[in-house]
Amino acid sequence: MADTHGIAGQIGRIREKANALVEKELRNRGIKGIVPAHGPVLAFLLRQKEPVAIKAVVESVGRVKSTVTVTISTLAKHGYVHKFPSDTDARVTCVELTAKGRRLRKDFEEISRALLGKLYGDMSEKDQECLVRQLDEIEANVSE
Repeated sequence: MADTHGIAGQIGRIREKANALVEKELRNRGIKGIVPAHGPVLAFLLRQKEPVAIKAVVESVGRVKSTVTVTISTLAKHGYVHKFPSDTDARVTCVELTAKGRRLRKDFEEISRALLGKLYGDMSEKDQECLVRQLDEIEANVSE
């Protein structure tokens, strides 16, 4: 029977190992200034066809605004994104990938595939979906 009491520690260990895999891949590819925590922001921006408000990034990635703002500032410092005031509302800051940021697409997709392959192993698609539903439930429980 599985030990069900150490779930938080187990989730933490999985995250550490997943981050280590991503960091190794980034290092091997010579990508500088990117860390695993930047993944959700980059994934969102890689799907966009035009600049978006930082608020849209915050809503998409489900992180607090200050965390997303720091991430975007770091990505801008390394030349991956450009941030600027909106043409229609100076209170709104917009962000878009630079050419350097868009060039990350292939590496990002390959690293994501490698990570998912390691995480799921030979798990069936049905089991993967079940796991994600259960993790969604756990996340909702701790968000209340």
